[in-house]
Amino acid sequence: MSRVPSGSGPTASLALADGVGPVAGDGAVEGAVEDAESEMASRLRLAVTRLHRRLRQQTTGGLTPSQASALASIERLGSPTLGALAGHESVQPPSMTRIVGALEGLGYVSRVVDPDDRRVARVTASAEGREVLRRGRSLKNAFLAGQLHCLSADERESLGALTALLEHLVEVDGS
Repeated sequence: MSRVPSGSGPTASLALADGVGPVAGDGAVEGAVEDAESEMASRLRLAVTRLHRRLRQQTTGGLTPSQASALASIERLGSPTLGALAGHESVQPPSMTRIVGALEGLGYVSRVVDPDDRRVARVTASAEGREVLRRGRSLKNAFLAGQLHCLSADERESLGALTALLEHLVEVDGS
């Protein structure tokens, strides 16, 4: 008995020449591909999570992860309101009020009254807060550069290609 390809591509099923066995569309090959993709997704998620954890350990300024994230968002957004910042960080407004209060106590942010609506307070990063972010980013980059230094030239080239794929993956709308 010989196998004859049925269809093409990585999900094509194989049918036996005598008509016995797997047939196109029976789901066996598709299931195997889905299992492989699920396994890859699991490994990717775990590797990214572990890398993220290692990078979070490279910190300055004594910030908690929530404080560091909020400070980075404040810098990126300009001068958001507390409500907008809470929405961006996916936390409840009372939690964001506490986080911003702690950052304010450290001198990393300040609250300013909105010039168009004096009832609204906006949060801005101070020069010291921006410096803490810059130092933190430098530490994280230095950590990664040190890790990359341990790889071979081929591995670094592969990682460069993978980085481009990850950037694309983040932008893809999978819905």
